[in-house]
Amino acid sequence: MSMELYLLVDFGSTYTKLTAVDLEKADIVATSSSFTTVATDIHEGYHQALQQLYQKIGSEVSFSKIIACSSAAGGLKMAAIGLVEELTVEAAKRVCLGAGGKVDLVFSHYLNSKEAARINQENIDIVLLAGGTDGGNKDCVLHNAEVLGKAGIQVPVIYAGNKSCQDEIIEIFEKYHLEYYICDNVMPKLNVLNIESAREVIRTVFMNNIIEAKGIKKIENEIDQIILPTPHAVLKAVELLSKGYLGEKGLGEIVIIDIGGATTDVYSICSGSPKRADVILKGLEEPFAKRTVEGDLGMRYSAMGVVNTLSEEEVKRYLEQGLDIVSEAKKRATNVDMIPQNEEDEKNDIIFAQICSNLGMSRHVGKMDTYYTPMGTYYFQYGKDLTDVNYIIGTGGVIIYNHHPQEILKKMLANEKSIMELRPKNAKFLLDKKYIFSAMGLLSLHEPLIALKIMKKYIINI
Repeated sequence: MSMELYLLVDFGSTYTKLTAVDLEKADIVATSSSFTTVATDIHEGYHQALQQLYQKIGSEVSFSKIIACSSAAGGLKMAAIGLVEELTVEAAKRVCLGAGGKVDLVFSHYLNSKEAARINQENIDIVLLAGGTDGGNKDCVLHNAEVLGKAGIQVPVIYAGNKSCQDEIIEIFEKYHLEYYICDNVMPKLNVLNIESAREVIRTVFMNNIIEAKGIKKIENEIDQIILPTPHAVLKAVELLSKGYLGEKGLGEIVIIDIGGATTDVYSICSGSPKRADVILKGLEEPFAKRTVEGDLGMRYSAMGVVNTLSEEEVKRYLEQGLDIVSEAKKRATNVDMIPQNEEDEKNDIIFAQICSNLGMSRHVGKMDTYYTPMGTYYFQYGKDLTDVNYIIGTGGVIIYNHHPQEILKKMLANEKSIMELRPKNAKFLLDKKYIFSAMGLLSLHEPLIALKIMKKYIINI
C-alpha cells in the first residue's frame, strides 16, 4: 500500500484501542481493540490489537507515525490543594480535570501531617498546590509546602499559587529535595481562572514521569510518542469539533457524555454565560472547555456507587417494578467484564446509564438561584448555562452498543425535576459510534483539519 498511515493508540484501563488513519483520504482505514494487559505486560494487549488491525486491513502495513494516549492503571491520579474550598481549591480541581486527571484527594486551608501522609498512601501521581491570588495570602501556601516537604512526598509537586511567594516555595522544595515544577497562578485574581500554564506542565510531567510509573515506558521503542492522558486527548477532540478549523466549520456549542465502567465524564464546549440580561453571574469563572469526572458513577466498577445515590424510596420503587437494583449493581461490580446477554440485561444497563447520565449532567451544569428583596427579584447564575447547546454526543460502551442510546441521552435534557438547572432544552443527539474521540484528539496535534473532517463524517445522528 502506498498510502500514508497514522496509527493512533489509546491504552485504556480496560481496552487498548487502535485506529489506523489514511491521511490522503482523510478517512479511517480500520479500528481494533483488545484487553489492556498492564498488570502483566502491556505489549500483549497492544500486539493482539495490532494483529486484529492487520487482519482487517488485509496485510501488515508500516505507519509513518504512531501516537498514543493512556488512562491505563487508573489513569492520572491527582491531589488538589488550595486555600479556600470554593475558590482556589475549586480552581485547582478544574485544572486537574482539564488536564485529563482524576482528582482523588482534595484539601483546603492549612494542610496537616495526616492529610499529607494520605498522598503517599493512596498512590497519587501528581500534587497540584495552589493558594492565594497574586499578591494575596502567603502564609497558608507556605505552610502547606512545608508540610508536603516534611512528609517526604514521593511524586512531582506542581506549584500554581500566589506568584509573590514563588521564591520561598522553591527554597522549601529544594530543602526537602522534592521534585517540583512552577507555573502560573491558577487564580491570579479573585474568581479569574488561568489554567493553560498548569495544564501544560501536567502534560509534561505525565510524559516524563507517569508513563514510566504505569509500566507503559516498556513499549516506547515501538511507538513514536505517548503524549497525553486519554481524557485530555478527548477534550482536544471535542474542542476542535465545536470550534472548527480554518474553513471547516465546527458544530458550535456541544456537550459530550462518556459513560464508562468506573467513571462518567461530561464535557461542555461553550462559554456558558448568562442568556438573559436580568441574570448575574456569580462564583468562579468557568472554562470554555470544561470537563467533570464522577468517580462514583459507572457501569461496572462503580455500579454500587450508582445505587448509593438513590434514596430508599427509589430503591423500593425499582423493586416494585421488578428490578432488584442492589443485586444488579453487585453483579456488575463483581463481573466488570460483563456484557449484556439478553434483553433484560440490556434494559437494566439502560437504567444504570440513565442514572449516570442524569446525575453526571446535574453535577456538571450551572444552577439558577432566585432572591426576593424589597428592591425586586434578583437572579444569580452559578456555573455554565447550557440551555442553548446544539448537540449532546454520547460515547462509552453502554451508549455506543445499546439499541436505544437516545433513552440514555434524554436524561441530560431539561426536565420538571431540574427546573433550577441550566440544562440543554432542544439539543439533538449524536453518537460517537466508532469510539474515535481519543484517536482524533491525538491526530489533531499534527493534522487538525483531517481530524475534524473524520469526526464530522463518523459522529452520526440518532
